[in-house]
Amino acid sequence: MQEKTKRIIREDYDSIRAYQDTFGVPMPTINPDGSIDGLPAPYPRVVNGVERSGYRIYELAQQAAVSGIPVQNPILGRNTAEETYQESLEMYNMAKTLGVKLFHFVHSEATRHIDPLKGRDLIEQSRGKGGITPAGERELVELGGGSVHPMRINATGDTPHLSILNALIAGFDGTDIGPVIHVHFGGRGIHDYKTKVVNGFKALEICAENNIFVQIESHKHLNNIGGTDGMALAMCLLAEGLGILAGLPPELSAVQMNVAGINILADLAVMRAFKETMWSKSLIVVPETFQNPPGDLIAEAAHFARMAVSAKLGGAHFYRPKAAESVGIPTGGSMAKAIWATQNVFENTVAVEIRDPYIEERKQEILQEAMAVLQSVLSHDKPLTPGEINEEFWRQYEAAELIEKIVQAGKAGIMDCPRAGGWDLKRHVKTHRDKDGIKRYIPGFTPLGVDAKCVAVTSEQVEVPVEKKPTRKQKMVLATVGADAHVMGVNLIREEFEKAGYEVIYMRGMNLPETVAEVVAEAKAEIVGVANLLGLGRELFPRVEDRLKQLGLRDKVLLIAGGRISEKEEEHTFYEEKMAKEGTAFLGVDKFFGPGTDPVECVKWTEQELERRGL
Repeated sequence: MQEKTKRIIREDYDSIRAYQDTFGVPMPTINPDGSIDGLPAPYPRVVNGVERSGYRIYELAQQAAVSGIPVQNPILGRNTAEETYQESLEMYNMAKTLGVKLFHFVHSEATRHIDPLKGRDLIEQSRGKGGITPAGERELVELGGGSVHPMRINATGDTPHLSILNALIAGFDGTDIGPVIHVHFGGRGIHDYKTKVVNGFKALEICAENNIFVQIESHKHLNNIGGTDGMALAMCLLAEGLGILAGLPPELSAVQMNVAGINILADLAVMRAFKETMWSKSLIVVPETFQNPPGDLIAEAAHFARMAVSAKLGGAHFYRPKAAESVGIPTGGSMAKAIWATQNVFENTVAVEIRDPYIEERKQEILQEAMAVLQSVLSHDKPLTPGEINEEFWRQYEAAELIEKIVQAGKAGIMDCPRAGGWDLKRHVKTHRDKDGIKRYIPGFTPLGVDAKCVAVTSEQVEVPVEKKPTRKQKMVLATVGADAHVMGVNLIREEFEKAGYEVIYMRGMNLPETVAEVVAEAKAEIVGVANLLGLGRELFPRVEDRLKQLGLRDKVLLIAGGRISEKEEEHTFYEEKMAKEGTAFLGVDKFFGPGTDPVECVKWTEQELERRGL
């Protein structure tokens, strides 16, 4: 029983011990005779009076297939078990009023994107932020979380298999793994790509052996950072190949994807492409968020309603309702309203089948690109067809062989997207969102090693910025600080400063504040930009300033920051008012640029301030 799980515990025992020490939770132990204590039996089993397993979630997916109404998968993250549970009750009460079940996504803390054996400092400085802690997960189940509505957590980054073990002990039914896209392009963590994929595969093995439901891969995360639908489908199929080799049954596997709501025919085309090729039995649909949300939250809610229509007409099994994106973690009350509104859309949208030929044309375009990418990744001599990609197809590979092909494809630029975060992967592609709402490649910037005739290329006139040498004397260091892997915003800032002629030293995501200041000193930079989207700026930004002071550089450097003002929705107004009255000194920065800031304004303010200070 659980032989793979026990093998993984033995292989990574040092990391398991570090996880226990870092997060303060009991983990499995190895006895002198090699036996293992503290490992629960596989699901189904009873935890706090509730029989649990990933099949509880699969039953909800089957229910959605019969009713034609997606089961809602709301996300809510808090810092403590008690707080999470109390906020969740508002959502659960709304579900009871509506007579529906939820598949609750409990957002876990961002620190678990980091290997506790190698990144203890990053974890310590951000503990308990960005969601519930590992100890809190166990307490949440003891309070009654998951007794009616099954729950899932994040298990991504460097060591997702450790988070899976904790979830098994806690009594969570579902997880969230992305061994290819989520790890590859999210930039989460500090490991090289191969280690991330290997550990992702271990997580899949543990889930397979213990009846844990898996969101195996995500079109959403690639889509959010400029990737195409065809590339995302190829990556999701590769992840499914890993799942099959790990022994995961399709009933316990789900794929997550974005719908944009701006072109319903395009949304339906990508959903059909996924549903026709994916091996997983469940499709989780997530609304694409505004990169720059409008100030009017009613307008934002209308945007989410459009996407709920796409999800229903496309036959999604699960759909994530959205509350406000422009502020911090939503309250249980605001999520309850989003659940009510979403259910109203589902129940009052007629389930018609749209037969516009555009849908089929776009679907074939997606499939053609996905097959071309797979052909290159797997080094096939002949073109592949969607009908070939099945369980038998993937079983021709050994797990280590498929992992190696995936890793080499990333390093060769076969699998790529414009704003990818992985530090050891080749970067080449450029995409453009056309007027029809679809992301296509710019000519000359299609994936390396993939036949350009097989991928979607824009026909619109797109001006590609020419890489040029910096024209200004000032340098800029740019990074996220803390256990924050969100690099979309800093990428936009980087591009705008480079366009304006600055040399930008880009440190990507997940940096110690002190390290950023030290790079500023080494590079002799005049500008430093730091960001944190977890609401941790109050703790982390002053540490950048303190280290600059220690180095004797604070008056020689312009320090700007961005991200969310506060982690939580209800604290947002307080800090906005504080900055309006007192300025940004309490954050340790010269200027703060919050969500929705136009990068051009950031550059303009910086240039004026540099001139004023004579820097």
